[in-house]
Amino acid sequence: MTRDRISFLFINIGHFFDHLILLVFATVAALVLVREWGLSYSELIPYAIPGLIAFGVGALPAGWIADKWSREAMMVVFFIGLGVAAAATAFAETPLQIGVGLFLIGLFAAIYHPVGLAMVVEGRRRTSVPLAVNGVFWNMGVACAARLIDVAGWRAAFAVPGTVCITVGCAYAIFVYTGARHRLRTTVSERHDETVPDAKLTISRRSLFRVFAIVFFTTAVGGLIFQSTTFALPKVLEERLHELAGTSTEVGWYAFLVFAVAALAQLVVGYLVDRYPLRTVFACIAALQVVLFALMQQLAGAAALLVAVCFMLAVFGQIPINDVLIGRTTTSACFDSSSRSRWRQRRCQ
Repeated sequence: MTRDRISFLFINIGHFFDHLILLVFATVAALVLVREWGLSYSELIPYAIPGLIAFGVGALPAGWIADKWSREAMMVVFFIGLGVAAAATAFAETPLQIGVGLFLIGLFAAIYHPVGLAMVVEGRRRTSVPLAVNGVFWNMGVACAARLIDVAGWRAAFAVPGTVCITVGCAYAIFVYTGARHRLRTTVSERHDETVPDAKLTISRRSLFRVFAIVFFTTAVGGLIFQSTTFALPKVLEERLHELAGTSTEVGWYAFLVFAVAALAQLVVGYLVDRYPLRTVFACIAALQVVLFALMQQLAGAAALLVAVCFMLAVFGQIPINDVLIGRTTTSACFDSSSRSRWRQRRCQ
């Protein structure tokens, strides 16, 4: 296996842990802490808000530091920092303590998307399928978060993935260190067979801002839908599947089933985006979300489960679209800081 493929595997594993650890609390709060701590679900959710805010806002400094310092080094910080934060949260005894732990988890989890996704698309001609594969690891992390609580208990649900994440981070640090030594010994780096030769293409500032405006709007709305649905799904299923799921274990299994099946949508959308206009695929996915979301509000039992699967297919299917749009427009190599009047795109898709 080449170094590029090993690096891609590490990045995918990082996406898995990013969303696994970030969403453990959603299942913990819905199925366990409401009983153990005697608080309602609505009383527990506010303790997760600072972490979710940190997850969003923290991406800005994380991306800036990665550009100024090193993407690989930032990924090492991501793995080890996220693992330590998760393991520490397992020792929480009060809602305030678990809120602090969730804030640290969100802060370190914020590193992944501006850094990891940039590493996925770097040097590739076709980015849709790699991003879709990366997204499947994301979705499986979400799915496993729904099941981990019943397998190990709520404290272990934080401690076990946190410990494994630290271990993976140490392995990745060794991998990066050996790669740095290899680059010092040779002037010819090993490249993936899909590496794109250098090419210059000027993108107007107006076009670039227009793309970012579209991405900002769609990501904001899509992110709201994704975060709200994935965070609330275990609780929704507990309320709507009372005829099918009488215990928290059964609810966890149904949530795992929904997320796992929905993960396949990213592969399908990645395939379609490489072969059909991006706007057409995006419009179809958005329309499906509207229809299925309206249906979901009226259903219960097996019908609700079926529509939940279809709805999450549409929600997860949107994930690669924004990533592909950004990847096709610009990478870190696309911005020529020496020119104030134009943006240059080199080695871009």
